[in-house]
Amino acid sequence: MNIEEQINQLRQELRQHNHNYYVLDAATISDYEFDMKLKELQVLEEKHPEFHDPNSPTLRVGGEVTKNFDTVVHEQRMYSLDNSYSKEDLLDWETRIKKLVDGDVTYTCELKYDGASISLTYENGELLRAVTRGDGIQGDNVTTNVKTINSVPLKLKGDYPPKFDIRGEIVLPYEGFAKMNQQRIAAGEEPYANPRNTASGSLKLQDSSETAKRPLDCLLYNLAGDRLGISSQYESLEKARQWGFKVPRESRLANSIEEVLEFVNFWDEKRRELPYETDGVVIKVNDIQQQEELGFTAKAPRWAMAYKFKAEQVTTQLNEITYQVGRTGAITPVANLKPVQLAGTTVKRASLHNADQIEKLDIRIEDTVFVEKGGEIIPKIIGVDFTKRDKSSIPTEYISSCPECETELIRKEGEAQHYCPNVYGCPPQIIGRIQHYISRKALDIEGLGGETVALLVKENLITNYADLYDLKKEQVIPLERMAEKSAENLIEGIAKSKEIPFERVLFGLGIRYVGETVAKKLAKHYKTIDAIITATEEELVNVDEIGIKIAQSVREFFDSESNKVLVNRLVAYGVQLQVSAEKLANQTDTLKGQIFVVSGVFEKVSRNELKKLIEDNGGKVSSSISSKTTYVVAGANMGPSKLEKANKLEVTIISEDDFLNLI
Repeated sequence: MNIEEQINQLRQELRQHNHNYYVLDAATISDYEFDMKLKELQVLEEKHPEFHDPNSPTLRVGGEVTKNFDTVVHEQRMYSLDNSYSKEDLLDWETRIKKLVDGDVTYTCELKYDGASISLTYENGELLRAVTRGDGIQGDNVTTNVKTINSVPLKLKGDYPPKFDIRGEIVLPYEGFAKMNQQRIAAGEEPYANPRNTASGSLKLQDSSETAKRPLDCLLYNLAGDRLGISSQYESLEKARQWGFKVPRESRLANSIEEVLEFVNFWDEKRRELPYETDGVVIKVNDIQQQEELGFTAKAPRWAMAYKFKAEQVTTQLNEITYQVGRTGAITPVANLKPVQLAGTTVKRASLHNADQIEKLDIRIEDTVFVEKGGEIIPKIIGVDFTKRDKSSIPTEYISSCPECETELIRKEGEAQHYCPNVYGCPPQIIGRIQHYISRKALDIEGLGGETVALLVKENLITNYADLYDLKKEQVIPLERMAEKSAENLIEGIAKSKEIPFERVLFGLGIRYVGETVAKKLAKHYKTIDAIITATEEELVNVDEIGIKIAQSVREFFDSESNKVLVNRLVAYGVQLQVSAEKLANQTDTLKGQIFVVSGVFEKVSRNELKKLIEDNGGKVSSSISSKTTYVVAGANMGPSKLEKANKLEVTIISEDDFLNLI
């Protein structure tokens, strides 16, 4: 056996032993024997660098330092899930599903682990990269750190697809978390607050050898990619296990919502026996074709639902109510609480939402309140223990002026929140608008964070987002924690933001009710900012999915002379406020005004590519057939009820080839 063969054999042996120990929990050799084999491989690799392998078992210990984590766009978007809290929610969900798909529906039930979401990309059986969820569209490349997690396979086995993503959670088991905290306390350091945040923070450590010291685990549950040759979610879990992934064994195939609820009720009781944090059950339509038929909303798949376990609740004292001012001027009252442990975290604050909520619950200073942490990240007060109220307590009087600029607050008819109308003179509003403009989903300016924005405003260097483009390196170098290199990066990042596409800039302007999806619709319809500025309320309402509330808000924004000046400045600086020529070249109005329903399995293009082609050519994709449907694009295995409905409504059915000829 030559040296290369010897090295490859050792690598293969160590990978198998690693899988046996960390994934199967069934070690076949002692720790000492494993360490000796690893040391033997390390020596051979050092002597023969020509046989270097970036996925060698010897690299599990880390050591590489990452100062800046690159942002990577997910090839397959990572959606969040809709939540449910009762049997009624699930039955409503099932009813919606059965209206949209043919045939019987079965479900895969999986435990919802509370960790840091991760997407792993494999190409030709090797780990290519690991990316955090981020905002679902793009995340941080944390490959170096993830390679130190022993349950993440660096090379796959079996009959795997040539390229795919697999999603899951990086978790920190209770036992490992407890040991880490024991070591920190012994060293005189503060203990970590909870396993989830510690797992998430571990992925962003600059030194991967520090990540390697933490007993992280990786539980995987969802495949993403085109033409993976898998027909059901349950089958995908089985396949992923065969390829070497750690897929939890607790998942179950359910034939009805009643069986789903049996699974939920069982694990609501038994979850405390698990080695990891869990906060619910994820229910997915099992059939992949049905999943594709159901598709996605702007934020979540229609074919999946997270059932959240009943929220934990504690009582504590309300010490004070403070008021925060948001970027839109909205005032949010915040309850400052006597610190209390809730669901593994120390809670010091809770949202009170608005004046109506305070009045409805009759919440007063020094009350003993019930605090709950359910589906929301921020805890909320759900009631008052009136038996413990001091007789001398007085009702809470909501503030009448802004806590930041002392401007008198307004409350529009039909709205729950109070607002500060001092749009251009209230510091939190100024800072908030600029922070929104530079946020990841908007301009995503590298080298510029929220704290730096606040500092720039405080030093009177900027008062709006257009001012960013006037900044000079010499102006920012004197700022706190700003060296010459970081100042250069900031100025370069601002300059580079001029390349960000129109729809993201439109979102970044901060127009009320104009989120990512609405911004895309407006950019696609109007093509330029000038066309949006001159559009009437009636014209805006005629744009797909734009209602009167959004139309009024857009008009209100552009009727402001101050906002028009800002936008004109952005245009002058070269910010993208029109659809690029390249994008326009790929778009036509060939299918304008036509509505398509896509059903079945296709050969030449994937379902997602087909939908994109429809939208790029001016058409609209709908999930259900109605009298307004122009065409049904039918692939193989199209459901009989869809076919029957199309024929009944006399909707034209076309093939994949017919559609491609259309465009």
